[in-house]
Amino acid sequence: MLLPAFFLLTLSALIVSGIQPHDRLTWWMEVMPVIIALPILIFTRRHFPLTTLLYCLLFVHGMVLMLGGHYTYARVPFGFWIQDWFDFSRNHYDRIGHLAQGFIPAILAREILIRLSPLKPGGWLFFLVCCVTLAISASYEFIEWWAALLYGSDADSFLATQGDVWDTQWDMFLALIGCLASQILLSSMHDRQLMRLEPISVGIGCATGSGGMDG
Repeated sequence: MLLPAFFLLTLSALIVSGIQPHDRLTWWMEVMPVIIALPILIFTRRHFPLTTLLYCLLFVHGMVLMLGGHYTYARVPFGFWIQDWFDFSRNHYDRIGHLAQGFIPAILAREILIRLSPLKPGGWLFFLVCCVTLAISASYEFIEWWAALLYGSDADSFLATQGDVWDTQWDMFLALIGCLASQILLSSMHDRQLMRLEPISVGIGCATGSGGMDG
């Protein structure tokens, strides 16, 4: 029942987020990963089901993207609340989005590498997951650059730099922080769920991940 609920909630949120968004072009660019990922997850859930942890994280990431798409990242109310609470100079919802861009894809990369490669939990897996996550973050910055070249000032809401000349560097740094935190906090839980999912084919064996909570 969990997966159908996630799919239904995600589809409903996607529809709601598309109702009179602040900027239609920004909405399309922000929610495109959700539009692409949702059918892939539906069609692969029988032949390549993911762990419950990963499905939960992907659901949360989708919500982050759709909320940012509806308001644009510089105008999300939650970001203004944080700005008021901590007396920040700008809306930091964009920072939350890039932290999530590291935290959640790290577990996705970790799961695929463990299940489809000879890698086992340990130092090399940790390092390569970081590399994959940073590559995703850098690729997203390329997309922002191309959007700026293609659409000019119309892409300002998508870029959400808010005048910060170091915005690109901050985005990638926060993705790295999210990736490190995700692996440190969730690896043990992830390993246990992988063992329950595919105890024979998953290359976990006697190696263990680092830190974490059970789930």
